[in-house]
Amino acid sequence: MEIADPQQVLDQLRGRIAALQGGPSRLTVPVLPLFDGLLTLRTGGVYGVDSATLGMALAAGASQAGEWVGFAGWDDFGVEAAHQQGIVLSRTVLVPAPGEHWLEVTAALVDVLKVVVLRPPATVDAKSAAILDARLRARSAVLVVQGDWPRCEARVAAERVAWAGLDAGRGRLRERRVTLVARQPGRAPVRTEAVLP
Repeated sequence: MEIADPQQVLDQLRGRIAALQGGPSRLTVPVLPLFDGLLTLRTGGVYGVDSATLGMALAAGASQAGEWVGFAGWDDFGVEAAHQQGIVLSRTVLVPAPGEHWLEVTAALVDVLKVVVLRPPATVDAKSAAILDARLRARSAVLVVQGDWPRCEARVAAERVAWAGLDAGRGRLRERRVTLVARQPGRAPVRTEAVLP
């Protein structure tokens, strides 16, 4: 009797489980080149960031590819900063202050947009996170969260930041060089060097 390849058996079982769950395929969502090799955005997933700049940057790839994106809880949303990141403003929805209705607003955005960037107003409990997780899978959308979230597929942060452009205390800031790190559960952190506008 021949024993099957364990990896092949595992792949078959994963395929059967996915078919039984009846959920849509986890498709990749375009990202900017600065994230190449760092992480892959997949529909149905939640990704954490530590800054507004990274939140905008994660949404920019999908926006440039023709998708609609949204921002919820961003009462200080910078239109010029979003434009510089590459976000197409004519395909962007902004809900600056959803207040206590942030969960309902975010769920509604997930229903119609490919990428939603959320800044939750308070600590998110596991039940609220589970509601949005199910909605993301059903609608094939991506949620990017600036702040804490109970479960994330990956968290992206800037470890080191260096500005260029000020010579002897004079001049104009031209660029920001950062070391980005992506942390995924059960995997070693992945780092890359990038230049941010």
